[in-house]
Amino acid sequence: MYSTRAELSTVSTSEPEVTSNTTSPHPEVDAALADLAEGEKTWADLSLTDRRTLLDKVHDLTVQHASDWVDAAVAIKGLDPKSPLVGEEWMSGPYPLATGTAALSASLAKLDAGTSPLDGATFGTAPGGRTTVKALPLNIFDKLLLSGFSADVWLQPGIDRATAQRDAGLAQRDPSRTQGVGVVLGAGNITSIAPLDTLYELIAHNRVVALKLNPVTDRLLPVLTRVLEPLISIGAVRLLTGGADVGTYLVHHDLVDHVHMTGSALTHDAIVFGTGEDGARRKAANEPLLGKAISSELGGVSPTIVLPGEWSRADIKFQAEHIATQRLHNGGYNCVAAQAVVVSPEWKQRDEFVAALKEALDKAPERTAYYPGSDARVAGAVASFPTAARLGENGGRVLVSDLEPGAYAPLLQTEYFAPVLGVIDVPHGGAEFAAHAADLVNADFVGTLGINIVAAPQTIHEMGAEFDSLLESLRYGTIAVNAWTGVGYLTATATWGAFPGHTLNDVQSGIGVVHNALLIDRPERTVVRGPFRPSPRSILNREMSISPKPPWFVTNRTAATTGRLLTGFAGAPSWTRLPAIFASALRG
Repeated sequence: MYSTRAELSTVSTSEPEVTSNTTSPHPEVDAALADLAEGEKTWADLSLTDRRTLLDKVHDLTVQHASDWVDAAVAIKGLDPKSPLVGEEWMSGPYPLATGTAALSASLAKLDAGTSPLDGATFGTAPGGRTTVKALPLNIFDKLLLSGFSADVWLQPGIDRATAQRDAGLAQRDPSRTQGVGVVLGAGNITSIAPLDTLYELIAHNRVVALKLNPVTDRLLPVLTRVLEPLISIGAVRLLTGGADVGTYLVHHDLVDHVHMTGSALTHDAIVFGTGEDGARRKAANEPLLGKAISSELGGVSPTIVLPGEWSRADIKFQAEHIATQRLHNGGYNCVAAQAVVVSPEWKQRDEFVAALKEALDKAPERTAYYPGSDARVAGAVASFPTAARLGENGGRVLVSDLEPGAYAPLLQTEYFAPVLGVIDVPHGGAEFAAHAADLVNADFVGTLGINIVAAPQTIHEMGAEFDSLLESLRYGTIAVNAWTGVGYLTATATWGAFPGHTLNDVQSGIGVVHNALLIDRPERTVVRGPFRPSPRSILNREMSISPKPPWFVTNRTAATTGRLLTGFAGAPSWTRLPAIFASALRG
């Protein structure tokens, strides 16, 4: 089952209270929803040009108030304001909202001109006869700032180029046809999730939005109020705070037509079916307590598959830091944080790699365990795996390795949402290892949000079509090859969400996608690729990349400066801004 990681005060774990008098327990919620019911009429009357203007204003305000945003996030997470780790808050806070608003505005501009958001897009093909759409790079700045990185959206089978172009735009193809009032239950970890989900509801689904912040992020209320003011002022968005009672009252309110949440499957099921024996009965019978549609992004247990190959010592060190970052970014409190590394015991460098991974986890910068319940979840992991190594200055990180087959089951079924990482040995080599690893992560891991693959270019070349078949076989919403799936989250024109096909009573990593600024209909997954080595070793090994150590690495020494500069660039892209970004990135 999923972990009981706290979705603090998102909703109550009991059914909504019914009062016998006419006094509302939450008049502020009633007022906000009444405003939105009126605001929906205003939103419906706005032209695409008007909507672009509002998005552009939000974009400018995001950059204008970015420092205040980051300061609030630093306070929430207990970071040293002078730490390079502050770069995470720039790059996962204001930066993706700035790039997301710009990309959505560009899509609306094409619709307004009578064309498709995919007009001029680069299409390709993927295994199974699938059509793909290039999401990164889209321009020369992408090619320079993210050299060697790419992202392609794979469409669901049977959708050809013409159909994709025709249907792109989603609800904005008929902007006057609005979809009522939506609720967004904001996440408590990554600070851009809540505003990005709000924009996606507003644009992709044409719903006005009541955004309820997770209490962990309540410090962001003043900043988000200023950033989203253009949408608030016309009644298209309302911001709410409060505890579980507020969340429960909100999602069951008669004026609400749809709910979107980010969190855990446990919280999802509490909202949809209720809790206790009655909730279990409803779930088994697929009889929802919530009488309205819900979409979700729910995390899970994210794997990283390491394909055997011939690696140099520098390769091993770099990839150990890479995977440590996949686990420790944001302290480990990411829905797509890597939790299990799948390796081959027949790989002759397996022990050297695991030793380097242990060292990288041990020496990564210390930080406060800010997310509620983290220490208890770490203790639970240690109780499940008594031989686990406690790492870091305070022993707050856990590495589980060298387990007997079958002993690692809790690691695959429990989303710890804490700095817990395991190493799973799959006793095969070569292409056979890849096939068995894919079977394991598809069948035994809970969740389908994201998966990482680390493989030397020579290994990928030698596998040939078998590598493409490996990608096709993985049932995950984002697949990252020699990159972290977090790059997919940061790419506004990529899609983010679970692999399609989940149901309310078997929700796994959720239902639906978010971001998707190209407004693509019926995406299946996003495949991200990155360089195996940083520059200059990439160039020396004939990889087409000049990217140094990525700024999202927890070991990057200039991440804070680079993140701030990238956010400024997202606000006003310019050639004159590039030298400072490159200089900072190279020092990282």
